[in-house]
Amino acid sequence: MRLDKFLKVSRIIKRRTVAKKVGENEKITVNGVIRKPSYTVKENDIIELSYFDKIIKFQVVEVPTGNVKKDDSKDLVKIID
Repeated sequence: MRLDKFLKVSRIIKRRTVAKKVGENEKITVNGVIRKPSYTVKENDIIELSYFDKIIKFQVVEVPTGNVKKDDSKDLVKIID
């Protein structure tokens, strides 16, 4: 699954277009490397997101195959910081 879509499906960012813009502005690192929105997310990736004045760091626990219910979205990531 693409990085921008994963951020939307996991509800880290509400809209995919916003996630894409954040990625294009080089505000997202995966395992310490700046990645574009088209990067394919894998399980156990460590994603660090600089969004407004916050830095969110989390680990990908599961990569879904499609859309996810709101209640199930919290199980996709594990917040580190």
